[in-house]
Amino acid sequence: MSTQLRIASWNIHGGVGLDACFSPERIARVLGELDADIVAVQEFGSRGAFDMRAHLERAGGARAIVMPTFRKRGNDFGNVVLSRWPVRDVACHALGLPGREPRNAIDLVVEHGGGTLRVVATHLGLRTAERRAQVARLCALLDAPIAQATILLGDFNEWRSRAIAELDHRLGAQATPATFPSPCPIVALDRLWVAPAEACIALGVHRSRTARLASDHLPLVATLRLP
Repeated sequence: MSTQLRIASWNIHGGVGLDACFSPERIARVLGELDADIVAVQEFGSRGAFDMRAHLERAGGARAIVMPTFRKRGNDFGNVVLSRWPVRDVACHALGLPGREPRNAIDLVVEHGGGTLRVVATHLGLRTAERRAQVARLCALLDAPIAQATILLGDFNEWRSRAIAELDHRLGAQATPATFPSPCPIVALDRLWVAPAEACIALGVHRSRTARLASDHLPLVATLRLP
């Protein structure tokens, strides 16, 4: 019997929408619309006494695995994975380069039905050379299969480069719908690869009115069918 999973990746821009307002309520509404089993979140961050982690867990009905990259306004800022499925193993891999903003990748294994899925979620740097070095590190990590299927997803800050070509070569080229900027997306900054590729049966962008306002990125959403 196969298991069907809904997976998403979304850069929430620190909870600040296109109107420059910090609105966790909008983020929660979009997470409710997505109704995903696993969500990779980039640019997560709390403000003051507001606990964004607890807010995301309630909104997604999921456990939040938080791997901050640095402190912003006195609070953790960085990557989160929300999972409704049991998480078996968790690791954090540093991807930062000297003199550049810290970056990392969350690497976890979730259990679904009778199988396992490896989820690697990241947010790459802003310079081309930086991203190439980070992709090389990710490829080295992916050389060691630790689950029945693997998904790599996040904000790659890239749409055409040798770095993306390397990931396509390793994991198989997949559709690349545009996600940025949210009002009228023209570039595919957010990416998702699945191995084996045939496990991905649908891939698209969530374009609700709330999503277009809640962040400068739209959520990328995939449906997987796993044995």
